[in-house]
Amino acid sequence: MAGRGRRLILVRHSLPEFVTGVPASRWHLSDEGRRRCQPLAGHLAACQPAAVVSSTEPKAIETGQICAGLLELSFETAPGLHEHQRGVVRKLGSKEEFEAQVRHFFEQPDRLVFGGETADQAHARFSTAIAGVMARHPTGHLAIVSHGTVMTLFIARATGLDPLPFWKNLGLPALAILSLPGLKLRQLVTEIVSEP
Repeated sequence: MAGRGRRLILVRHSLPEFVTGVPASRWHLSDEGRRRCQPLAGHLAACQPAAVVSSTEPKAIETGQICAGLLELSFETAPGLHEHQRGVVRKLGSKEEFEAQVRHFFEQPDRLVFGGETADQAHARFSTAIAGVMARHPTGHLAIVSHGTVMTLFIARATGLDPLPFWKNLGLPALAILSLPGLKLRQLVTEIVSEP
C-alpha cells in the first residue's frame, strides 16, 4: 500500500444468508458471501495487514477466517466489535422503514430509538473495543471485520462525515482504510463482488 504510517482497515462482513425471525447477530454467510471473500482478500492483501480480528458474530467470523486463511495471517475474535444491539427487527415492513429507523438512530444518538442501545452507547462500546484490539496489536496495519452501523458511527464521528449516506453506501462486504493515529479516511471500497 502506498503511503507511510500505520493503517486501520475496517471491514464490513460479507453477504449473509438472511433468515427471517432469526436475529442478524446469528446469521452466517451465504454461498455468495463466501465467494466475495476472495476479492475482499485481494483488497486486504494490498493493505498488507499484520493480523485479522473480527467481532464474535458468525458472519464476521467467517469473513475474517476466510480472508485470513487466504492471506496466511493470524486470526482472532474480540468482544465489543459486534453490531448495534437490535435483536430481531420486528414491525418493519420494508427496506424504507428499516432505513427510517436507522436514520432516527443516527439523528438522535443519545436516545434509545431503535434496538437495545443508543448510538452513543454503541459508539462508546465499539471505540473501546477498537482501542483494546490496537493495544494488543501495537505494530503493523490491522484489519478488523465488523458491521455496517458501528463502522459508520466510528468513521463518521472520527471524520465528520454524514452517517446515513455513508451507511447506505456500504456494500457486503466493504472496507475503509484509516490512517493512524489521526483516523483520517484514506480509502473507501463500497462494493466488492465475486467474479462471474
